[in-house]
Amino acid sequence: MTTLIVTHEVDDVGHWLRSSRREEVFGPLGLTIRTFVDPTDEHRVGLILEVPDVDAFNQFMQTPEAADAMKHDGVRPDTLVNLLEA
Repeated sequence: MTTLIVTHEVDDVGHWLRSSRREEVFGPLGLTIRTFVDPTDEHRVGLILEVPDVDAFNQFMQTPEAADAMKHDGVRPDTLVNLLEA
């Protein structure tokens, strides 16, 4: 497993937190996800992902399904930052 930290902005943190889309979309990839919110920025959130196959994850993130999930959750794609465990 590889650990990734992902940060990005969302339109509505409450909606993002309540959404089941992350589990629906990433569950089949075998990811474990922990969610975080920035207490100083009402739009900034983060995830810690345990990823069994980083290449498969990166490929999936380029698919229309991933784009649709991000749109549903109000993710602002241009703010995505992925940090790979060193």
